[in-house]
Amino acid sequence: MRFTFLEDFLALVFPQTCCGCKKSLFRFEKLICKHCIANLPVTSYHLMAENNDLTVKLMGLTDVRKAISLLRFTKGGLSKKLLHHLKYKNKPELGVELGKIYGYRLKESGFNIDWDQIIPVPLHPIKLKRRGYNQSERFAAGLSLALNVPVNHELKRIRYTETQTRKSRLQRWENVSEVFTLVENHTIMNKKILLVDDVMTTGATLAACANVLLQSSVSSVDLAVIAAGR
Repeated sequence: MRFTFLEDFLALVFPQTCCGCKKSLFRFEKLICKHCIANLPVTSYHLMAENNDLTVKLMGLTDVRKAISLLRFTKGGLSKKLLHHLKYKNKPELGVELGKIYGYRLKESGFNIDWDQIIPVPLHPIKLKRRGYNQSERFAAGLSLALNVPVNHELKRIRYTETQTRKSRLQRWENVSEVFTLVENHTIMNKKILLVDDVMTTGATLAACANVLLQSSVSSVDLAVIAAGR
């Protein structure tokens, strides 16, 4: 009873709010309220995973099998608000929650048998120290819990790069084409890999990572992100 009273007191003084709408959360809700979950701009890319807007965007950059996204990214929309909280508001647990949401959705469609390992796009150590966590790794952790597929952390970023925000598609590719490497190649040999990131814009970063994996004798590489724009 003592702990319940303390929890109720803290909830009253420091109420937990939804990362989407900022309304107070009920005790049974975590990070995102039921209303926002019901209104997430979810995609159906996993139902056409080998032929959709994302795979078209990656043509000429890499040779992956499938590319999927949980959400559609729109400026000012719910997906942008959630990504902002995940990356800049110290909400690493939000990445895990979104990973679980997508993981269970994918499991219902039989995707849990499609992959042997999940690999997050890595941050450079400087940026990792500054932020305190890798949002893509947190997304991977949530997917892993839902799909029962282990996470592999052998992919590393070896060169610090400038922000990609205002770069063209070609500039983004040149910025990341040689910044990733594998620490231990043998851990992914002949494995079906799911490479994950928080967001896909031009696809340059994901393609650069995928190419490193594809050069290391993996069986296949698929891509999954929290949100992607057209």
